[in-house]
Amino acid sequence: MINVLIVDDHPAVGEGTKAMIEQEADMKAHVITPEDITLDFLKERKYDVYLIDLYMPKINGIELTKLILHEDPDAIVLIYTGFDLISHFNLLIDAGIAGFLNKTATKEQLITSIKCALREEAVVPLPLLKQLRRVKTEPTTNKGKTCLGDISLSNKEQEILEGISRGLTNKAIALEMSMSQRTVEYNLTKIFSKLKVASRTEALLKAREFGLLPPQYTDNKENS
Repeated sequence: MINVLIVDDHPAVGEGTKAMIEQEADMKAHVITPEDITLDFLKERKYDVYLIDLYMPKINGIELTKLILHEDPDAIVLIYTGFDLISHFNLLIDAGIAGFLNKTATKEQLITSIKCALREEAVVPLPLLKQLRRVKTEPTTNKGKTCLGDISLSNKEQEILEGISRGLTNKAIALEMSMSQRTVEYNLTKIFSKLKVASRTEALLKAREFGLLPPQYTDNKENS
């Protein structure tokens, strides 16, 4: 019997995932909230696979992975999340995770991912794999910057770039980010300099080329 532990702060998600897993005759799942997981709990019982949510209020998936692997170095941990992972990729790999699984995954994808992980095969969604092929990521804790190759954008510059990709004017971006229009224009000048471009359109093209924009923004058109 394959025993799976699901740790999620949303009970409905945990129970839904458990129901899909237990449709398999050779699989059993146990759901627990981050508030209930303790070192004593981790010492009491070992599981074949751990499905861990990344963003939880009491403990995040990275820290929990480290605790699990401290108690059981051979544990197989899959990060189970609905959020973009590229900015956390290095931190997650360094923590020792075996793969990633999106919460929108079908039952077939869920079961296949668990079985692949048990065979010591890496579990990486294709969109994430393609993104990693194009860019070099650094931890988000690196002074609040996103570093891609030789280009480093601050979180503020990243947000402004995303605003541009949604067709927002400088004034609209300023209102959205609670800053002055002059500050937006100053940061936009810095973005142009870093990307070596002279216009918003060129900035978007270069950003897409280097994967500086999340997937949801890459198909949006800029409004002049």
